[in-house]
Amino acid sequence: MADTAGKTLLYPEDLKYVKTHEFIRVEADNHVVIGVTAFAADQLGDVTYVELPKVGTTYKADAKFGVIESVKSVSDLYMPVSGEVVATNDRLSSEPELVNLDCYTEGWMVKVKLTNPSELGALLSAADYKKLATD
Repeated sequence: MADTAGKTLLYPEDLKYVKTHEFIRVEADNHVVIGVTAFAADQLGDVTYVELPKVGTTYKADAKFGVIESVKSVSDLYMPVSGEVVATNDRLSSEPELVNLDCYTEGWMVKVKLTNPSELGALLSAADYKKLATD
C-alpha cells in the first residue's frame, strides 16, 4: 500500500501487530522486540524524540510504556504484551530518526521477556494489520 506521498509501506509477514500500531518480533526464549510500524512512522512524520522505559520495568498488555514525538504530534506507546523490559534501543535518544528510516530493524524500541506468552495468539497477522491500516 502507498501513502499519500507515494511511498511504499511495508508489513513484514514474520511480525505480529496491534491496533495501536506497534509491531512485535518474536525471538527465542520468550523474548520479543517491540517498535512502531512503518504505517505509524509515516503518519507521525519526522520523529524528533522517543521516551523509553527503564530496563527492569514490567508492564501488563495495553499499558503505556513510552512517548514518541514528531514534527506533527506527540503519541503514547502501548505495550502489546505483558512482560519485563530487558533492553532499550539507546540509539533512539540521539538518533530518533531511525524510527522513520528503518523502524523494523534499527529503529526498534524495547526488548521484552514475556510473562504470558499466550498473549501472542491475540495479535494481528501482517495481512490483518495491513487491512486495518489501509481501511
